Amino acid sequence: MATLFTKIINREIPAEIIAEDDNYIAFLDIMPLVKGHVLVVPKKETDYIFALEDDLLAGLFVFSKKIAKAIDKSIKCTRVGVAVIGLEVPHVHVHLVPLRTMDDINFTRPKMKLSKEELAEIATVIRGGLDS
Repeated sequence: MATLFTKIINREIPAEIIAEDDNYIAFLDIMPLVKGHVLVVPKKETDYIFALEDDLLAGLFVFSKKIAKAIDKSIKCTRVGVAVIGLEVPHVHVHLVPLRTMDDINFTRPKMKLSKEELAEIATVIRGGLDS
């Protein structure tokens, strides 16, 4: 059965996509820790990050770097934090979280609930940072 992320990749369910290429996709987390929280996912459905082939693992972080730079340019933050937890969805994903404080990347605190309009606005802002 396809994961939630595979359904996003296949456009079976909507998402605010930031960027994608043949191997990876980045989209906003719909229950973010902070505004601008992005998930970066390999298109190959794999449950555990260290089960990825070396080239896909390396490429995942190179693609994530491009997205992190866009977040850093477009969202007010001190830096972009990175986390790989891998328990909530059985599909490898990297969390990119704009940080102002250490608590911004605390996964035990309540998640934000943003409207579709707010998510669309944030995605537009981050996409604007991709090529600038």
